[in-house]
Amino acid sequence: RFSNLRFSMQFYLGAMNVRVLIKFRSRDRSPLEGLVSLLSVLGAIAIWQAIAYFEWVPRQFLPTPLSVLEALHHLLTQQAFLTDIWVSMRRVWEAFLLAAIAAIPLGILMSTYRLGGAIFEPIIDFIRYLPIPALVPLLIIWLGVGEASKIAILWMGTFFQLVLLVADDARRVPREYVEIGFTLGATPLEIIRDIIIPAMLPNLIDNLRITLGWCWTYLIVAEIVASNSGIGHVIWSMRRFVRTPEVMAGILTVGVIGLLSDQAFRLGHRLYFRYLN
Repeated sequence: RFSNLRFSMQFYLGAMNVRVLIKFRSRDRSPLEGLVSLLSVLGAIAIWQAIAYFEWVPRQFLPTPLSVLEALHHLLTQQAFLTDIWVSMRRVWEAFLLAAIAAIPLGILMSTYRLGGAIFEPIIDFIRYLPIPALVPLLIIWLGVGEASKIAILWMGTFFQLVLLVADDARRVPREYVEIGFTLGATPLEIIRDIIIPAMLPNLIDNLRITLGWCWTYLIVAEIVASNSGIGHVIWSMRRFVRTPEVMAGILTVGVIGLLSDQAFRLGHRLYFRYLN
């Protein structure tokens, strides 16, 4: 009887987890989510392996996962790829932090003062639609081929998107909160510091996470121009010799680093803003 009861409880709990998992827009969490995510990744790798193994796509263009892992091991042990990874991470984080430091106060200014929005928003709206790769020659003319031009490319790919997201986050703060602050005698600076920033912070962290991903997408553009280091430089160099496993190893490295950064942001958001979960 005890074993039957235990089996029934396990079956019931499993059914409840499945129901939570497939429930429309459910805010509950199921232990099965991690398992489903793992199976999804393994399934994608299995499909990749099958396509490469049966050569539905020539292996010159799509090597097997094992070939890519061997190429990654070769890069790490024979070609100082760890140094290139560090250089790329430093460039991305420098540009991202500079963009955030500039975008957050400017976005709040644009959303809290109509004059600030009238001055800056048309210019930012115009620049953010410009293709960043098209600006590379101009940035090289202005800044040369050193680190400054690479940081500038990454910064421009992040700042003009982030500043408008910050402004939208600040505008979404309920006006009633601001009016209550003024009723209690708060100054505009105190309203921004004690009401607007705390209220917009959860969405702001999410937007920082998103724009960090955008910053990584411009890395290859920044590092293929007169560069002798970085993941983008390695990918571009291997492309010239049609070394597809090394190219895919570099691409997957960017994806893994981006995924780990994204999950770190998500974990911090979940821990710090527990009341939203």
